[in-house]
Amino acid sequence: MKIKIIGKELKITEAINDYVERKLDRIAKYFEDAQADVTLRTEKNEQIAEIYVTANGEKYRAVTEDKDMYASIDKDIDILEGQIRKAKTKREKMMKDSSIKSMEKIEENAQEIENEIIKTSYYEIKPMLPEDAVLKLQEKPSHNFLVFINVETGKVNAIHKLKDGKNYGLVEPEA
Repeated sequence: MKIKIIGKELKITEAINDYVERKLDRIAKYFEDAQADVTLRTEKNEQIAEIYVTANGEKYRAVTEDKDMYASIDKDIDILEGQIRKAKTKREKMMKDSSIKSMEKIEENAQEIENEIIKTSYYEIKPMLPEDAVLKLQEKPSHNFLVFINVETGKVNAIHKLKDGKNYGLVEPEA
């Protein structure tokens, strides 16, 4: 990492220089090639540290003030590290989403699968009356059917929405 340290109304001592370089190692681990511009200054009783990091075409900036210059530098490093981690997470999420989208396109372009089970769903079958099953199905407008155990017969039944959108059909096994 290339580091440029500037002192305004403040002499940069060897100790401050070493401290900044050591702390910027925490930032350098995120990038192969980065540049840091550090400006240290004093205004009245406040010690102000301003750090700009440029890497991979992105810029990160932190400015803090404290009574102690070392504390101000520490705060800046913490802020920058948070910004970098947030940007990295966001970038990884975008990469993941784009790869999922490309996978979907590949699946669309692939030969269509016919006569095979391509999805399995698991759900709990509860004993209830067909009228209760209709009410339960109405609670979930995105579902087209509901499988349940008919309390009256003790057999597995299915209730489904008919194409008219107003009525329901009951599938009941014989015997």
